[in-house]
Amino acid sequence: MSDAIADAPLTASKDQPRRSQRSEANMSDMTEALIDPQDKYHSEGFAEQQQDWPGLQRDMDPVPDCGERTYRGTGRLKGRHALVTGGDSGIGRAAAIAFAREGARVAINYHPREQPDAEDLKAVLAEDGTELVLLPGDLTDESFCLKLVDDAREQLGGLDLLVINAGYQQAQKSIADITHEQFDRTMKTNIYAMFWMSKRAVEFMPPGLAIINTASVNSFNPVEDLLDYATTKGAIEIFTKGLAKQLAAKGIRVNAVAPGPVWTPLQISGGQLEGKIEKFGQETPLGRAGQPAELAGLYVTLAEQTNSFTSGSVFGANGGTGVS
Repeated sequence: MSDAIADAPLTASKDQPRRSQRSEANMSDMTEALIDPQDKYHSEGFAEQQQDWPGLQRDMDPVPDCGERTYRGTGRLKGRHALVTGGDSGIGRAAAIAFAREGARVAINYHPREQPDAEDLKAVLAEDGTELVLLPGDLTDESFCLKLVDDAREQLGGLDLLVINAGYQQAQKSIADITHEQFDRTMKTNIYAMFWMSKRAVEFMPPGLAIINTASVNSFNPVEDLLDYATTKGAIEIFTKGLAKQLAAKGIRVNAVAPGPVWTPLQISGGQLEGKIEKFGQETPLGRAGQPAELAGLYVTLAEQTNSFTSGSVFGANGGTGVS
């Protein structure tokens, strides 16, 4: 032991509080900032509402919180280049906001009918001094999906984050009510597009790339009136785990987020049967539906390189149901 250490006082000076006192002060600050997750967002039920597919977030009551006024970045994705499908609204919008505020350059894809929501998001990020690249188009078209990946790479100056989030969901009471057209669109939007874009992306993406898919609580515990949708979400779980094994040797990570009931335009544009909107999400242990902003941090965590050993995993965000 050096003399300097040996002679060091065992008590703090008057100008320096004891470590225990500082810790107590920090804990006090932390406690004051804590929010009960049961009360953090709307939990009184929703007004019954329906929009034509695909629906607009701006016209929902209440409008989903995607972190527009609350997400604060710390530079965790500085220098990265991200494409987010379904990025105009809901969970994709929350991920896009978080990525941009963490320093990434971001492009979003969305159906052309969702242009108003996309323009709203572009304006939100413009207030931050951030440019958002808009790439509208229909993901059921293979040629468009391939071009989407190429266009994102070109306009962003690279592509090393791919979030495949866009989904199609239409509730039906019975398999007899699911038309060929609905089944086909559900499969192409949720599965085929994921396959087409992933295949294209890995042709040129470098080691360190992260692919993040959006699965669902329906991947593990299907709702009876979402038969075709739940089938695709189960496939997304397996695709994620299998592709992660394939791409490990290339240094590419693949993970998924599996949301429970989250308040997005999917729900009010055919995603729930008539009469179910009012109590949407209230069956969770937290007693409410989730908001997209509550999932943004998961996407950032899976994107950043500090979690380089995490691949082939599916992370639940379901209000305490324990299904993941």
